[in-house]
Amino acid sequence: MHILLPPSEKKAIEGDGPPLDLASLSFPELTAARKRVITALTRACRRRDAPETLGLPAGQVDEALARNKALKEAPALPVARLYTGVLYDNLDLPSLDPEAAAERVVVFSGLWGALRLTDRVPPYRLSMSVSLPPLGRLGTFWKPAMTKALRPSGLIVDMRSGPYAAAWKAPMPAVAVRVFRETVTGGVPKRTVVSHMAKATRGAIAHDLLDAGADPATPEELLKTVADLGYTVELNGTYLDVILTS
Repeated sequence: MHILLPPSEKKAIEGDGPPLDLASLSFPELTAARKRVITALTRACRRRDAPETLGLPAGQVDEALARNKALKEAPALPVARLYTGVLYDNLDLPSLDPEAAAERVVVFSGLWGALRLTDRVPPYRLSMSVSLPPLGRLGTFWKPAMTKALRPSGLIVDMRSGPYAAAWKAPMPAVAVRVFRETVTGGVPKRTVVSHMAKATRGAIAHDLLDAGADPATPEELLKTVADLGYTVELNGTYLDVILTS
């Protein structure tokens, strides 16, 4: 089983080790594409329209641009400590077996393509949804290289958000995790998509699967495993739907 995760906009403030070594990163087939994105990002950050191009919130522009300009010199840190935010708070990597987590988890990134938790990179800011001159939309740019580089075996549990899922289509058997809240009004159940709680729930499920040492081989086995972990779930085609009740 492999668990695919998106990155997080929230990241550690700074690294604490040697600077970036591209040759040391997992999925070395992505090295050439990574170099192109770094070059394009560095140039984009020098432009007047950098905040608009990169979709940076007003209060985060200076910090984000400074990080992106210093990618080659800044201290790096493991991916396991880089990303913070709701999903990663609930994933709670420090409480898990680091070797097992590193073997199972792949994190997708607009800048690096795909990473293992043991890879060391500096803090940065670049979403997969950005159209980065001259490369174009990053989800489209990454797709050919990712198709060649990523060849996982076994069941894939896909917890990525839309732009990251578009960058690489997981081969079968693969199950995408969706989260719904169910309410009952006048005896009629109604389900709605949730966002904040979806991140928390995906992180919690990923944590529980890793903590249990689970290794389901089929979507049906995943359904039973997640249900046994205490979640209300349904298998709908290629989706594992998690149902939250009020």
